[in-house]
Amino acid sequence: MPHLGHVHLKVRDIDDSVAFYTEVLGLDVTERHGRYAFLSFGDHHHDVALQEVAPDAQGPTDGVGLYHAAFEVADPEALSALHERLSGRGVAVSPVDHGISKALYFDDPSGNGLETYVDTRDDADEEWRGRNRPFEPADAIQ
Repeated sequence: MPHLGHVHLKVRDIDDSVAFYTEVLGLDVTERHGRYAFLSFGDHHHDVALQEVAPDAQGPTDGVGLYHAAFEVADPEALSALHERLSGRGVAVSPVDHGISKALYFDDPSGNGLETYVDTRDDADEEWRGRNRPFEPADAIQ
C-alpha cells in the first residue's frame, strides 16, 4: 500500500519559510536548490518540500483545495512547547480539543494551513463525534 511521502508547499519567501519549519516544527534541511528546500524529521530524505513563488502570489482561498497539513507530536508537553514557540513568533493559533486529540491550527508565513496535534484516543476512550472545543494549551500537560 502507498503511504504519504511528503507535503509540497508553495511559499512566498524561502528563507522565512525554512526558518519557520526548522525553528518551530524541528525539521532539518536535507537539500536546498535555489527556490526549493527539502526538509526532514530524520527518517526520509524529505517530509516537507518548499517551493518559493512570487512574493505577491495569490494565497490559499476558501474554495476546494488542501485545508491543512497535520503533524503529530509525541505528547502534550511537546504540543505545549510548540504553542510557546508559535506564540513567541506572534503566530495566531487556534487550540481545539476534538475529544480524541488536542490540536493547534495556524498558518505558516505564506498562509498555508497547518495543524499540530497530540492523539488522546487512549485517554478519551471515545470516537470523534464532531467535537471542536477550545482549550488552553498550557493546561494540556496536566
